[in-house]
Amino acid sequence: MRRWKSLIDTHAHLNHPKFGDDLDATIERAKDAGIQAIITVGFDLPSSEVAVKLSERYRKYVWAAVGIHPHDALYLTNDAIARLRELSQSPTTIAIGEIGLDFYRNLSPRDAQLHAFEQQLILACELCLPIILHIRNAYQEALDLLRHYAPLPINGVAHCFSGDWAIAEQLLSLGLDIGITGTITFRHNESLREVISRVDMSKLLLETDAPYLAPVPYRGKRNEPAYLVRIASAVAQVRGITVDEVAMSTTANAKHLFKLDI
Repeated sequence: MRRWKSLIDTHAHLNHPKFGDDLDATIERAKDAGIQAIITVGFDLPSSEVAVKLSERYRKYVWAAVGIHPHDALYLTNDAIARLRELSQSPTTIAIGEIGLDFYRNLSPRDAQLHAFEQQLILACELCLPIILHIRNAYQEALDLLRHYAPLPINGVAHCFSGDWAIAEQLLSLGLDIGITGTITFRHNESLREVISRVDMSKLLLETDAPYLAPVPYRGKRNEPAYLVRIASAVAQVRGITVDEVAMSTTANAKHLFKLDI
């Protein structure tokens, strides 16, 4: 793969056990591929704690987001909120996430998901940190909750966006960015490619969601940040611009949203 000038992976899970044996090598491959920074995202309290530790270990290269995924919404207690608040005090913690609603798998009751989402949204507003949203089969419910607190004093990103243009427009109207993963390379995903062709470049972010959702030609294998170049190439093809232009725009967007000091 060609090395690009500058890309930022705004959503990866380097805190996942699948990176336990070769994390240093994974990060070196990312650097060799031109990845300028990686945001590693928590999905429960333990993974959020690891995210912060990694961000402090690989300072100025790995950054942390802390939060409780809707799958684990039942674990969002007052003590958990207090711990997330503590973790957010690290200078390397730059977002609350991933948080939101997942009505596709429903691994937590819907009322628990709504409660956890709302409480973490309130926390993000209190801390003035952007949000990283996981929304699956629940866009309308998520939009309703976000609108309840509009105008939001914070911005954020709809991670791994899978909706249509009508949904994208509503998220954009709330000031949110659109996160693009390797699913853009999947053969039967014209709806997403249409969205990408219409969203202003100033509102697009690139993310791998590693170790999940590896782009073609790595689909089905463990994903990693170095593969972000494949996602950037796919966006460039859809937009009819160069990969360098995609890199320049999305990197600027990531630095602006997350206030990255790099």
